[in-house]
Amino acid sequence: MRLARTDGSRQGAYGARDWARRLLWGIGAAILAGCSSGGGDGGTPLNSPYAERAERQNVMYTAFTQRSPKYLDPASSYSVDETPYTYQIYEPLYGYHYLKRPYQLVPRAAARIVEPVYLDAQGNVLPPDVPGERVAQSIYDIPIKPGIKYQPHPAFAVDDAGRDLYRHLAQEDLEGKYAITDFPRTGTRELTADDYVYGIRRLATTRVVSPIFAHMTDYIVGFKEYGERIRAVDTELRKGLDPTARDLPWLDFRKYAFEGVEALDRHTLRIRVKGKYPQFKYWLAMTFFAPIPWEADQFYNQPGMAARNLTLNYWPVGTGPYMLTEYRENRRHVLTRNPNFRGEPYPCEGTEEDRAAGLLQDCGKLTPFIDRIVFSIEKESVPLQGKFLQGYYDVPQAERGEYGVAYLVAAGDSQEKAALFAERGLKLPTTVETQNWYMGFNWLDPVVGKGDTAEQQERNRKLRQAISIAVDWEEYVAIFENSQAQVAYGPLPPGLLGYRDPPEGANPVVYDIQGDKVTRKPLDVAKRLLAEAGYPEGRNARTGQPLVLNYDAMGGVSPSARSQFDWMQRQFGKLGIQLEVRSTDYNRFQDKMRRGVAQIFMWGWNADYPDAENFLFLLYGPNGKAKAGGENASNYANPEFDKLFERMKYLDDGPEKEALIARMVAIVQQDAAWMFGYFPKSGGAYHQWVGNGKPTQMIRNNLQYMKIDPELRARKIAEWNQPVWWPIALVVLLLVLLTVPAWRMVRRRDRAVAVHRAHPSGDAA
Repeated sequence: MRLARTDGSRQGAYGARDWARRLLWGIGAAILAGCSSGGGDGGTPLNSPYAERAERQNVMYTAFTQRSPKYLDPASSYSVDETPYTYQIYEPLYGYHYLKRPYQLVPRAAARIVEPVYLDAQGNVLPPDVPGERVAQSIYDIPIKPGIKYQPHPAFAVDDAGRDLYRHLAQEDLEGKYAITDFPRTGTRELTADDYVYGIRRLATTRVVSPIFAHMTDYIVGFKEYGERIRAVDTELRKGLDPTARDLPWLDFRKYAFEGVEALDRHTLRIRVKGKYPQFKYWLAMTFFAPIPWEADQFYNQPGMAARNLTLNYWPVGTGPYMLTEYRENRRHVLTRNPNFRGEPYPCEGTEEDRAAGLLQDCGKLTPFIDRIVFSIEKESVPLQGKFLQGYYDVPQAERGEYGVAYLVAAGDSQEKAALFAERGLKLPTTVETQNWYMGFNWLDPVVGKGDTAEQQERNRKLRQAISIAVDWEEYVAIFENSQAQVAYGPLPPGLLGYRDPPEGANPVVYDIQGDKVTRKPLDVAKRLLAEAGYPEGRNARTGQPLVLNYDAMGGVSPSARSQFDWMQRQFGKLGIQLEVRSTDYNRFQDKMRRGVAQIFMWGWNADYPDAENFLFLLYGPNGKAKAGGENASNYANPEFDKLFERMKYLDDGPEKEALIARMVAIVQQDAAWMFGYFPKSGGAYHQWVGNGKPTQMIRNNLQYMKIDPELRARKIAEWNQPVWWPIALVVLLLVLLTVPAWRMVRRRDRAVAVHRAHPSGDAA
């Protein structure tokens, strides 16, 4: 037994030495491997989240932070987080010039931007400058570029005899197929006008939720009646089926036509619009008006497809510069260059600022420039920002416009961060967005609203004017927007026809204008107006009671909201007015707005299209939220403004429309219908190897124009992610210090055993 223990001890010593030897060799190998991959030969750093040498490929890496996009079907898609995919995959008829401001429509799939032909009630052609009231229909005959091809897709796959391969599958044929890439054969065909007809007809189906259908029934001839017809057809097709069934008989929209939309020939689309509606052209730049090939609709409507998420919401089919080739829900999505895309030339026109920023260097080169765009989930902001600063994301989020602004604010707050951003060469351009935040007065309220008599109307107007002077929006922007917004003088943001820069566009009710100098009127002016309104020093002149106004806020009371409320109360307090804050959750706030019971409130608006009508209709009387359910949340009503609006919405862009807009803006400035608040800024955050980045929330196919310098990216990532080896060396040293004593102890035991065995009287039993 003793010998057995002794042999075991010797084996333990040899095992410890072998383990130590293997450990040291392993650490050394890791160090050598790390050195070779981390810095010396430009290999991928050890901390890279991507495959070896991925940073050297012509691929853009970005993130998404919440969930996978819910709707990639163009009939349903209306959310910002869906736009990086839909606007790269689908081609509406029109788009926007990437660089020009104000925004300018340009053709995408259309051969040109067309002017409508106007008809009277008898079908006679009217002159282009006819008053809008005389127009019964506007006819848009839109030519489609010939030769445009769809992306490779199994819906178009055919055999040698021309028979489709995948549009008449049995359930067992779908075994193991959960992605479009699981189908080995693909095909394509040319885009035709009938595909746009099919897509528009499909907006009327009850099988998908389309947020645009109800609005378009007001404009496209016969669309409302068509929707009722399609609903009846769908009900008949569903007869006898389980109401919860996902597999439904295909509703082939080729069989059901209506007069509002038709294909005149293979490459000409006709759309009939009720009356005159010049803003209709902007809707044609949205993916609601993307083409849908009937083959794709039939392919995805086969039994078993929906259960495998093989639908347009997951796997869109388009003619745009990119196609979706990977969809790992809530994990990763990949857009890959569409090999059938014809290539569109990069724009050659822009501002001097664009030229100085290098945005015109690729004039005339065919887009897209990037081979793949990889979107990876990042649920927390800290790792997202960390990976961006390490170089592993080229832009933080493709669809968001606040990152550049946030980095500018951070640089302003911290010299250390400013130095880091400069050392990284970050490009942080900003632009004022077609969006506004305003503080509204409820026109139905007896104190701050319109007023019942001429005398009361004048008093209420002076009260609103006094408050508008006292509330210092320049200070608000500096404090709560970190100076990354533009104070508004009226309802229209920059970039729209009718917007005028100060001093010309400054609000004369609130500001003193002396030459080029614009300054907020002194508080004494506000106090005088307040006294003329019947509230000297903030008290009712007749009763002596303090003037108490209510501010209805959204979102509850958080610490940040409380600081804003305190600031707002101080602004009103300058005039001796007591401001009571009534903050509720957003649903309750919306309910108050619908009922018209809020007195003073703050709200914002994002433009759907770059036209003054999309902001001025927020002040159009018949759009009152309380009485008509419209978007005029302040319930403002001014007969002169309404009359001008009705004229303006028929006008094409030009001097007459611009003059009309100027008059309308002057009216709402004089009425102090709103405190006009501010226009938020959007800011891009781009690494130095990202080219052609220009921030915008209006142009959604911007990824098509951007480019990557992979070699520069690889060098910078290697430079910024040098491995730090001293902790490993320290660990090795500690292991050595721990191992050597143990090894010496085992050696001593070995020697003792050896001496014991060599003793002449020893007993080895």
